This record gives sequence, C-alpha cells and structure tokens, in this order.
Amino acid sequence: MKCNECQHDDTKVIESRDVADGEAVRRRRMCTQCGHRFTTYERIERPQLVIVKNNGVRELYNRQKLLAGLLRASEKTSLTNVQLERLVTEVERELYACGEAEVRSARIGELVMERLALLNEVAYVRFASVYRRFKDIAGFERELSQIKQRRVAAAVKE
Repeated sequence: MKCNECQHDDTKVIESRDVADGEAVRRRRMCTQCGHRFTTYERIERPQLVIVKNNGVRELYNRQKLLAGLLRASEKTSLTNVQLERLVTEVERELYACGEAEVRSARIGELVMERLALLNEVAYVRFASVYRRFKDIAGFERELSQIKQRRVAAAVKE
C-alpha cells in the first residue's frame, strides 16, 4: 500500500479492527519512510450485481446510491448512520445469497422497506412515497393503514 503523502510503497499496519458487522476491516497504517499515518478499509470483493429497473434499463448496483436514498428518507429522524449502514449490509447479504447476477429494483425496494418499517415509521413512509411513487393522498393513507395494522399486530403478540 502506497503512502498517500510521499508515495513510498512500504507501509506497516499498526492496528486492525472489524467494522460493518465483520463485513470489512479497518486498518491504521504508517509509512516507514515519512511516518505519515492513514486509514484503509478492506472489503470482500463480490461480483457486480446488475439492477434491472422498472423501465428495463440495467445498471450496476451502487451501495452509495441506496445509502443516499435512505439518508434522505431518514432526515430529522432518530435513525443513525450506523443503523442505515447495517440495513444496507443486510440487504446486500440477502441479494448476494440469492446467487443471481441480475436483481430487479423492485426486490431491493421491498427488502429495504421491510427493514425500514421495523426501524422508523416516518423514514419508512418517506422511502415508500418515493419508491412506490404515490400519485395522491390515497396512496399515503393505504400505507399508513398498513403501518397501523402492523403496530396492532405487534401489540397483540406482546
């Protein structure tokens, strides 16, 4: 690993730790020539997933794009970046576990909404409104009634 300060190609690892629930390794490195310290992240390289959008267009899966959508949906809620990162990691695990090279965007949306509904109802409704493209207030009302039904069902189980 080259030093990003002096470009010397001999660095040593001073510390390593698992991050993202064991999905990545964070390494603190130090250049043996100039002493500069920097951080690198190591993640398993998986085959690229191709996302098939509703209109048939195909594009490479982009973790940052999904995370950005979740961040927008969860603005001014109690959700943390760590919770959102964990949600994306769970969705990715499930996508890779199915073993398919192509995944419909609808599948990703459903996986995200299942998890988001359990974390924060406001973020869930915001995400669903963009994902499901509500055309009118009736769409929101249907979604809210489903949330209420889930809440009642959960209360009965307790």
